[in-house]
Amino acid sequence: MSTFKAPKGTYDLIPPVSATYLAVREAIAAPLRRSGYGYVETPGFEDVNLFARGVGESTDIVTKEMYAFETKGGSRLALRPEGTASVLRAALEANLHKQGNLPVKLWYSGSYYRYERPQKGRYRHFSQVGAEAIGAEDPALDAELIILADEAYRSLGLRNFRILLNSLGDKECRPVYREALQDFLRGLDLDEDTLRRAEINPLRVLDDKRESVRKQLVGAPLLRDYLCDACKAYHEEVRALITAAGVVFEDDDKLVRGLDYYTRTTFEFVHDGLGSQSAVGGGGRYDGLSEMIGGPALPSVGWALGVDRTVLALEAEGVALDLPSATSVFAVALGEEARRILFGKVTELRRAGIAADFSFGGKGLKGSMKDANRSGARFAVVAGERDLAEGVVQLKDMETGEQRPVALDGLLDAVRAELA
Repeated sequence: MSTFKAPKGTYDLIPPVSATYLAVREAIAAPLRRSGYGYVETPGFEDVNLFARGVGESTDIVTKEMYAFETKGGSRLALRPEGTASVLRAALEANLHKQGNLPVKLWYSGSYYRYERPQKGRYRHFSQVGAEAIGAEDPALDAELIILADEAYRSLGLRNFRILLNSLGDKECRPVYREALQDFLRGLDLDEDTLRRAEINPLRVLDDKRESVRKQLVGAPLLRDYLCDACKAYHEEVRALITAAGVVFEDDDKLVRGLDYYTRTTFEFVHDGLGSQSAVGGGGRYDGLSEMIGGPALPSVGWALGVDRTVLALEAEGVALDLPSATSVFAVALGEEARRILFGKVTELRRAGIAADFSFGGKGLKGSMKDANRSGARFAVVAGERDLAEGVVQLKDMETGEQRPVALDGLLDAVRAELA
């Protein structure tokens, strides 16, 4: 037993479960790669002010959940609690927006950190795949990202998820709504922290998950009633494009998401099989974020999908991914000469693109065949002194138990034929 354990609220990904996580990441990324999104990777920590400005001073993420620390050099850094601010910072720093071909389309995958009360589906260390389209104000971009996420989930076999959609307006119409909402909230019986949040960003109160607060929000003014004509037209175009693509969604007037930078289109993917932590991903448009962090005006839109939550959704639906075996061929050598020759053959198979493994540790036939079974290999290649003297190896089908001699020089071709 090790002296050390994974920190509270975190987890280790180990085989065979880790193969499912890799498959989920690849499935989410696949539609993005087909749609012109290039991969970006940012540091695991950033200047703390990047998140304070972008995510929002009033958010729980910044006030309660962010892992912030001071370096030996006196800099204030934070482990990244989300991906959008970091990706936009990287794009600005590299001047990607000045190279033409806007929007800049980027996707990413990585770990994120928030100090939260650990529970199923909510961890202090979690994994996301995200996408950002930077530098263009176009409802087709908003629709594209929603459609791509829908494709990713469906390619995994998920069916019982819902897409919630709303518009948060823009700098023209949202201030009027903000004032009306603040007037409403001031008349409620709310605690001091919530009232303070209402004065800084009242939309954040609509995202409060506490039942005591949600009960009081019945009758709150709705943003849709305050949208300007431009925002209404933009939102209707997003809805029309998604509908034309055959993607089903639900209008949700109270959907605001938890970050301050969202404008206009906002959306969330939820799965009702996950209990209280039903959101598996979400995103929206953030036209003012670039300016918030010191860049030029760059209207943008993006999303992040939780890998952990997606795996839980697959489990809830009973979906088992069809994962390829990590090993196709397992070599069992009996004797030192056989070890040397079969080890070379394993290397040959691997170089030919065939997943192959070897019985290490000098085990006998019984122990080595147990290893072959545990590996999940379709075939075992067994050879001893007599086989080698005859210039053959024994190729055993691990599913049927059938075994036949194969010429040593023809092993690669024989395995290829069997796996074809």
